[in-house]
Amino acid sequence: MSTIIKLSPSISLIDGYDSNLSYRTGTYVLHEKETTLIESGPSPSVSHVLKGLKALDINPLNVAYLIVTHIHLDHAGGAGLLLEHCPNAKLIVHPRGARHMINPSRLIDGARAVYNDKFESFFDPIVPVSKDRVIEKNNGESLQIGQDSILTFYDTPGHSAHHFSIYDSKSKGIFTGDTLGVHYELLQKEGYHFVLPSTSPSQFDPKAMLESLKRIEDLNVEAIYFGHFSASYEPSLVYSQIRKWLPIFVSVGQSIYGKNESEEKLAETLLAMIQEELDQQQIPRNHPVYDHIQLDLQICSMGIFHYLQKKEIQ
Repeated sequence: MSTIIKLSPSISLIDGYDSNLSYRTGTYVLHEKETTLIESGPSPSVSHVLKGLKALDINPLNVAYLIVTHIHLDHAGGAGLLLEHCPNAKLIVHPRGARHMINPSRLIDGARAVYNDKFESFFDPIVPVSKDRVIEKNNGESLQIGQDSILTFYDTPGHSAHHFSIYDSKSKGIFTGDTLGVHYELLQKEGYHFVLPSTSPSQFDPKAMLESLKRIEDLNVEAIYFGHFSASYEPSLVYSQIRKWLPIFVSVGQSIYGKNESEEKLAETLLAMIQEELDQQQIPRNHPVYDHIQLDLQICSMGIFHYLQKKEIQ
């Protein structure tokens, strides 16, 4: 199965069917002289990526770069496996994440703690990346991939400390991974633009997230390319929705955490608030977007509790 979304003459998106859900996580293809992929997705998505490359008539031997916005396994877990099929490609990663791509043991342990018995089906196998194939990009550094296409890397923590976002000079858009949250493409197809913050463990920091948002906002981008999922061409709506929902996520989390209630209770409470909003847009409660939202809220609630626990210790 291969689903390809053509976003522009120079950018395609291959659906990776992460967690067996369509429109959840994908791999961007930049059709330039130096063919570049952004996000590998998890290892189970690699077969879909390879089918997508074939459908786009791209030989994996001609892929020059694979970029991961951060090293969470739903974005980068398949990098080592994908690079086995793209033997001439280099991996570009945030300096804080490079060593974990070379030796992913801590990544694996962290993901197992979060996903428990679902780890294998979601992420296995995690293949190490050879050190000589890894390139680190610091804040403000760039990479030319075509005659008129330069990628510039910006440090954008908040979702994680090992996160950068990539500005594409050709499209005047930016690949934001999870820094600016989750864009629900299934609702976009209903004519409703909806974005929620991504607050997963273990380095979620709301203050840093808002500072990164402002950094991106100041670039005056024309498009935002999300890790989850596809593009928004209304950046101002993205910024306003994150600024609305992020304080709600944190304040509701503080209330529930303070009452010694569970992460599950936080997820249920946030879901009820989101349902109220989507009810107003006449989105039915059985809409498939709720499969995405409920999965996201489980992980977001864990990240909020982890953040509050760290604050308590400090």
